[in-house]
Amino acid sequence: MTVDAPTAVSADMTTHVEAGYPHPELNRGMPIPLVGMLLFIASEIMFFGGLFAAYFNARAGAAGGHWGPPPGAHELEAWPLAAILTIILVTSSFTMQFGVWAIRRGDQRRLRMWVGVTLLLGILFLAGQLYDYSLLNFGIGDGLFGTTFYTLTGFHGAHVFGGAVGLTILFARALNGQFSARNHVAVEAISMYWHFVDVVWIALFAILYFLK
Repeated sequence: MTVDAPTAVSADMTTHVEAGYPHPELNRGMPIPLVGMLLFIASEIMFFGGLFAAYFNARAGAAGGHWGPPPGAHELEAWPLAAILTIILVTSSFTMQFGVWAIRRGDQRRLRMWVGVTLLLGILFLAGQLYDYSLLNFGIGDGLFGTTFYTLTGFHGAHVFGGAVGLTILFARALNGQFSARNHVAVEAISMYWHFVDVVWIALFAILYFLK
């Protein structure tokens, strides 16, 4: 049986509308929201790249002199708190990806579960970072090291907070059943962003706590 061309086109448009893309002729590659997220992440890479460059420039300028927390302040220790925070954030990246894989299969229940777990881990990381700040007896104005340390970790914390807000919205939408195997671009986009802040923290952890 031959299918009329208009009927085939209509069926194709219906499929794309169900997937969340009302204009199938514009959906022949990566969805526009994902392209936008990748471009945003690219700009963030340049932003953090500038911060890292400033850190290394300040560190090089202190060659032969003291580099680190001010004399008398607590030294940065990788273990146990910073390492635990790193494990928490890395784990949250895995749980976020589990949520992506779940909704690709159309499993809304597991999507809600994994997004909820990721959100809780993100909040736990932020709480742990604030607690870590409370243990350090130096501030952002205590020397060049203090300025660069709080700038790097502070901006990263702000990005984690932004990701947590995105996860909260994502979780609320998941509770309302707004995602499916065909329509989950927002889940993919937030996942990309969350993986990005995870990678940035790993770089920060290695530089600030191990590069002496």
